[in-house]
Amino acid sequence: MQISLLQCQSSREVEANLAFIDSQLSQLPRKINEPQLVVLPECSLLFGGHEDQQLAVASSDEESELKQQLAALAKRYQVYMVAGTIPISADAGRVYSRSYLFDDQGNTLGSYDKLHLFDVEVADDTKSYRESDTFCPGDRITVIDTPFGKIGLAICYDIRFADLFRALRLAGAELIALPSAFTKVTGEAHWQTLIQARAIETQCYLLAADQWGQHNHGGRETWGQSMIVDPWGRIIAEKKSGLGWVQSRIDLGELAKIRQQIPVVKHNRFITPSLNSGS
Repeated sequence: MQISLLQCQSSREVEANLAFIDSQLSQLPRKINEPQLVVLPECSLLFGGHEDQQLAVASSDEESELKQQLAALAKRYQVYMVAGTIPISADAGRVYSRSYLFDDQGNTLGSYDKLHLFDVEVADDTKSYRESDTFCPGDRITVIDTPFGKIGLAICYDIRFADLFRALRLAGAELIALPSAFTKVTGEAHWQTLIQARAIETQCYLLAADQWGQHNHGGRETWGQSMIVDPWGRIIAEKKSGLGWVQSRIDLGELAKIRQQIPVVKHNRFITPSLNSGS
């Protein structure tokens, strides 16, 4: 079973972004009939500009054309797909940043709404990020059973919150997919360290698909370094810059061995994390 992360440089042009993903899937290096899990980065169909552009393309889960287009790609290329994130309508004029997991027939296996919103100050050209002006935080965790193993879902800024990842492990996660659009400044400082730490703590495979480079003529810049990290914290595949695929195969037997040798779940003396419903 092969894991493939797509590193993108998405823009404000939905059709151009969709065409890039389609083109990359058509060239996906793969063995015939081998099960394939694809992970797209955060905001893979619409990135940059003012966040209110997300509102313009958002619709309900049932009516979302973006969701339907990505599901169609999963079916056409017969891949399981963690479809980055797309905006789905919420209350009070905001949207959820939602990640879907499709099977290889385009059926929805599950979804996750980003829990932690990126309201921070960064020493880059954008300076102030306020996702909560446009986005509504989620209220649940998600772990989905698949032929690749049990997949937990998280998104970008979530990586800084270890309690979420512990909760995913306790819910049965063996792999955790992390569609992301890390800024260059925060990525250079913390991306690799955080990915490896969450993999080691949870004893899960971390599948971190990131945006890379300058977007929309330099309006935003992201870090890249999409990577697959194993439960021992080893980087088994990465793409530090540029566009394209990061690929590896996984070994759930190795995962089971690591968990048996160092049974951190059994040894942990702290209470089980629970999600605060307030936001």
